[in-house]
Amino acid sequence: MGKHTALYEKHLESNAKIVDFAGWDMPLHYGSQLNEHRQVREDAGVFDVSHMTVIDVRGAQAQAYLRHLLANDVARLKDTGKALYSCLLNEQGGIIDDLIVYFLDKHSYRVVVNAATREKDWAWMEQQAKDYEVRLEARHLSMLAVQGPNAREKTLSLLPSGMRNAVAALKPFTATWQADWFVGRTGYTGEDGLEIILPNEAVTVLWDGLLAVGVKPIGLGARDTLRLEAGMNLYGTDMTDDTTPCASGLAWTIAWEPKERYFIGRAAIEPLREGTVEMIQVGLVLLEKGVLRSHQVVNVEGLGQGEVTSGSFSPTLNAGIALARVPAGVSDEVTVQIRNKAIPAKVVKPPFVRHGKAMVEF
Repeated sequence: MGKHTALYEKHLESNAKIVDFAGWDMPLHYGSQLNEHRQVREDAGVFDVSHMTVIDVRGAQAQAYLRHLLANDVARLKDTGKALYSCLLNEQGGIIDDLIVYFLDKHSYRVVVNAATREKDWAWMEQQAKDYEVRLEARHLSMLAVQGPNAREKTLSLLPSGMRNAVAALKPFTATWQADWFVGRTGYTGEDGLEIILPNEAVTVLWDGLLAVGVKPIGLGARDTLRLEAGMNLYGTDMTDDTTPCASGLAWTIAWEPKERYFIGRAAIEPLREGTVEMIQVGLVLLEKGVLRSHQVVNVEGLGQGEVTSGSFSPTLNAGIALARVPAGVSDEVTVQIRNKAIPAKVVKPPFVRHGKAMVEF
């Protein structure tokens, strides 16, 4: 039996199909992954993401520590509550994890990392903290993601009254908090919405309140198709310890300036800044019927082969879509090997879908 979030019994009450995910018993769907996907694109859905890890970083050298630890630069965060997306790199420039860090004040930050990587992330962060005046604290809190065009409107009245105005005023990629309630206007679906970190003892009441106002529970299956349509990477498939941000469509998350800032992995990936990158990440839309899946071979005429890193059917586009790592210099069409047949696919720039609207033509 895996670990359970505080909402495990609620998932069973909603007839969830439970699967193992990174050692946690989590809902895959509540009956129909397709309906759940559309619910988020058209209205509002709620995900239990309490399996993710919240780490608070505090101390006189908190900023210096994070500037060394992360490829992106937390010195860019000037406003309280502002968030930053970054990769956590090893010395070889491979991606240990991707994460969001929130600026609380000049000596305090909140970091949210993935469930599947929590042990190695914590060990790496502790190891790197030894040379800094900084304290790390893993917080045992619940976390809900309420996503969709109506998500913020339906959630607002269910939050503590003292923070509703601040939440209503949030700009994208910012957060506000009151005691152990922490609300960010962030998400992993390509839709507007909120991510809410809150005490375990309060999460059941919020969950029930959301369902009462028509927000539907959404499982991991729809979470994956939603994030893929949004062109968002999944750790372990689209990026790994052996791939750099430059080969994973994440070069934009590297803060190269100022030149004197040394971050872990910089020496290994610096040559890629001006030099030739052999492999790049692209989006693919299948031009015939078929199912795109991870590890399928992508044939790039004249350049060799790549592979699908994430693939699925897109309910919004009604077509197979994928993220793929292919040789640089790829043209606008490739073929994908599916059951011994080469199926044509168009090369596109993600995202495929944003705020419910198609962003690519094929």
